[in-house]
Amino acid sequence: MKKNKDYSKEIMTVDIDLEDGTTVTCMVVTILEYDGNDYIVLLPLEEDGTNEDGEVWIYGYKENPDDPNEEPEIIYIDDDEVYENVADAFDEYLDNCEFDELTSEDEE
Repeated sequence: MKKNKDYSKEIMTVDIDLEDGTTVTCMVVTILEYDGNDYIVLLPLEEDGTNEDGEVWIYGYKENPDDPNEEPEIIYIDDDEVYENVADAFDEYLDNCEFDELTSEDEE
């Protein structure tokens, strides 16, 4: 993962190699914990750094606790039920973010 310095605030990105041989740069939206495992939510970016459709990709995520400098492992989720449960957890995360935004606006 690399930090992209082109933005006003630091954005974490990761490059994903697809089966067709192309590489897609994705913004890290969040890392979620579900059922004792970590999952990463990625927003694939166009070459110009935008994403028009808002589609996200969800993968398993593992860091090496013995070597924090080692690149994290990103793992394809092949269990549909697990994927759906993690997607639901992400929806809940988004709902909480929207609630936090609303309450912070009310305090201003």
